[in-house]
Amino acid sequence: MRSLRIRTFTMLCFVFILTLPWIFFVAAHFMETKTLSFERGRLQNKTLQRNISEMIQRIESDTDQWTDPDWQDQLYSALREAKMDVLIQSAADQEIYRSNPERRGTNLSTERFSVIQDGRLLGRVILYLPKSNQFQVMSAFVGLLLAIFIVGMEMRRFVLKPLEKMGNAARRIATGDWDVRLPMSKVTEIAEVRDGFDVMVKGLEKSFRKQAELEEERRFVIAAVAHDLRTPLFALRGYLDGLEQGIAQSPEKMAQYVSVCKDKSAQLDRLVEDLFTFTKMEYVESELNNKTVDVNQVIRNSMDSLSPLAQQKGISISSHVTDGCIIHGDMHLLERAMNNLLDNAVRHTPAGGDIEVQCNKVGNKLKFTICDTGPGFSAEELERVFEPLYRGEASRSRSTGGSGLGLTISQRIVRQHGGELNASNHPEGGALLEGWLPAAASEQIDSDGL
Repeated sequence: MRSLRIRTFTMLCFVFILTLPWIFFVAAHFMETKTLSFERGRLQNKTLQRNISEMIQRIESDTDQWTDPDWQDQLYSALREAKMDVLIQSAADQEIYRSNPERRGTNLSTERFSVIQDGRLLGRVILYLPKSNQFQVMSAFVGLLLAIFIVGMEMRRFVLKPLEKMGNAARRIATGDWDVRLPMSKVTEIAEVRDGFDVMVKGLEKSFRKQAELEEERRFVIAAVAHDLRTPLFALRGYLDGLEQGIAQSPEKMAQYVSVCKDKSAQLDRLVEDLFTFTKMEYVESELNNKTVDVNQVIRNSMDSLSPLAQQKGISISSHVTDGCIIHGDMHLLERAMNNLLDNAVRHTPAGGDIEVQCNKVGNKLKFTICDTGPGFSAEELERVFEPLYRGEASRSRSTGGSGLGLTISQRIVRQHGGELNASNHPEGGALLEGWLPAAASEQIDSDGL
């Protein structure tokens, strides 16, 4: 569809308004004179002026013959030849002579003058002039009205109608109706506004749907975590009541109760921390501290923090990392992600098992893997392992103490740093978590002093 600029459209309308009346005028002139030349009209104007002068002179010079029938007949013949009529009135406005009783009214072309002689008013004269170019003028006026009407209709069709439809579409969108078809327009500026409006609507719809999904997920997470918090809270309250009521009387029993309370408080702390991190990442979306981070150091810190839990279960954690694994990002968030991955591996690896961590640089990416000797993931778990609060059947009893947010948080942290995290099973058995992060350029590392 060919577009038209508003400036061009306005100029065309202006030219049309000027041209159509002129066409009507010329057409009327041709219908009346049978020629397109206007020279005849100029000659007619000269003849008319001459005839007017002759008639005025004749009437003024023959004031004493105004009532003479012979003179009136001669005047009538001259008037017929000049295609004019006359009305002669006395000083008292009494009609003396009228050449054509049918020619009356003030809307006719006339020439009026008074006849004065020796300072005395003798009468008044009205000359009815021949019809000149009234037909042409009326035709031009009709052409002007038609041009204005046509331009108004086209203006409404090309400009006002699309804008009115876009206004209605905006009101429908404001009510939540996203299935709105925006009108097309042949005017370039309106078409550009329409395209921009369409992009805005699609962006708003995408944002609205994303917000609805996030709101639904937020409600689900809050409800699920609140449910998970009840179990350790009830247990913690029960054991504290037992201590308060003196149920645990022996030192061994009291130590057992205190140990359980510590475990439950640690579980509560982990649940609250997971919920806080998940909410912060999803809704606050604070900017990353884009500093250079040594991924090897992140892995070592995470291994150190998980070593006590691994030693309790007799699990061995080994690492195979290469130097130069540097990225740009937030070290705290990356440690949080790595802690969650190692914690997941430790909790699901049986006593006496092994966990192996690897990290190496391949091209412009840092690839890392965490492999354990646990039971691995089932087919359903592989499809839903990164869903918030999803836990496989084997851990549904909360025996491992997981909140169901750890892997979700880790994946989102990795994606927030421009990488990706995937889950699979190792060919030799056990779960395998693989991920990559964009490596920092050498000149950026040098500028940061690493």
